[in-house]
Amino acid sequence: MRNDGLILVIGNKNLSSWSLRPWLVLRASGLKFKEINIELDLPQTTKNIEKYSPSGKVPVLIHGDLHIWDSLAISEYIAELSSDLAPEKNLWPSDIQDRALARSYVSEMHSGFMSLRTQLSMDISLRMEIKHLVPGTINDIQRIISIWETCLTNSKGPFLFGEFGIIDAFYAPVIFRFQSYGIKIKNKKIQKYMQSILKLKIVQEWIKSSQKEKYHAYTF
Repeated sequence: MRNDGLILVIGNKNLSSWSLRPWLVLRASGLKFKEINIELDLPQTTKNIEKYSPSGKVPVLIHGDLHIWDSLAISEYIAELSSDLAPEKNLWPSDIQDRALARSYVSEMHSGFMSLRTQLSMDISLRMEIKHLVPGTINDIQRIISIWETCLTNSKGPFLFGEFGIIDAFYAPVIFRFQSYGIKIKNKKIQKYMQSILKLKIVQEWIKSSQKEKYHAYTF
């Protein structure tokens, strides 16, 4: 199977956590792709996205006539492509039990942690000290830290299952959230993991691109 013509349609890099996830997976896979950036929250945003996505949302992966419009579905497709074209890239753990656990953790992130998403929306450029966390957000943070602690204890790092993979891409936006809102993490193992993610070349590439984004003022 060829990967000619892969195109990833994404939103603002500073704000779109859902776009970040498959973008990191694609970059980690080594597969070549082009990206189309659509600025979010503008009057024409929905119309622009609907050119590519039947759901009216980003991200969307385009491969020939195929359009895939969900970040997890995109990541699974990339994993299958890379297993054929770049088998040395283990986007999922090679062990069947580890792979099942990694998929469970990814699915939990994909469908859960709604309080954290609501109160601590991703804004990479933001720096503040949040004064109050609602109980739901505290529970979400504690659960995420527990997941990371369990994975890192088993894998010995540097990433959740040893090598950087889909699970790390899906939890990467949480690290930006912790950084943006001044969430203090005391666990040294978790601190080291967060720094390993932030220092990754592909993560730094995303951050630098986000810093170049310009936003249009609303006009009424």
